[in-house]
Parts: sequence; C-alpha cells; structure tokens
Amino acid sequence: MHVSPPLWPLALYAAGVLALVAFMIGASHLLGQRHRERATDVPYESGIPPVATARLRLAARYYLLAMLFVVFDIEAVLLMGWAVAAREVGWAGYGAALVFVLLLVIALVYLWRSGALDWGPSRVRRRSRAPNAGVR
Repeated sequence: MHVSPPLWPLALYAAGVLALVAFMIGASHLLGQRHRERATDVPYESGIPPVATARLRLAARYYLLAMLFVVFDIEAVLLMGWAVAAREVGWAGYGAALVFVLLLVIALVYLWRSGALDWGPSRVRRRSRAPNAGVR
C-alpha cells in the first residue's frame, strides 16, 4: 500500500514565501524614496540618451526562426538525456532516438525547402499580374 506524504509542509512553505514577498514589497513601498525628477522615467542605456521608441517592429521570420531554435534546442536536450541512459535503454532506446532524429531531419529539410530559413531576398522573380495585361 502506497502512503502519500503529507502536504502541510508544502502549504506552509508556500504561505511563508508569499508572506515574505508581501513583506518585501510593502517594506519597499513604505521605506522607498519618493521623488519625481525629469530623468526618473528615462531608461538608462549606458549613459546614452534614447533616440527612438523601444517598440521595434521585427519581421515575422525572426519569430519563426526563434521558434525553430527552441524546437531544435529541446531536441538537443532530449538527445542528451538519451545519451546519458543509452546503455540502460538498449537497442529499443536507440531505435526510438533514431526515429526521433529522422523526424527532425525531415522537418528541417521541409523548412529548408519551404524557405523558412532564408533571410536574403527571394531568388524567384514573380511576374507582374496586372489586370488585362496584354489585352487591347
């Protein structure tokens, strides 16, 4: 029969953490300085005054590449775990890791062929599709 451990120490710890956070925020609010100067809300950028807004618009390709990086980074973490336990999992684990890597290679080839990894200008020239082109 499995006996689950009591949960009251975890609840006590969570309450203690919340009380400590509330105390620190309250103490900083009561004891903190209250001054409003011209440079209070200006972000500090190594002594260089800001010249533009911080809301830089980036292309969607940037975020796509960031998501791909996360996917392949997770792949590296999973393969590292497999490498640590390679002897214990045996040939079945090797086959599973091989299928996993094969699926990721297929995904990478698909992304490469679809142009998701291209940052340069498009190599394919598109014809202009003007209405009534060539019709008189």
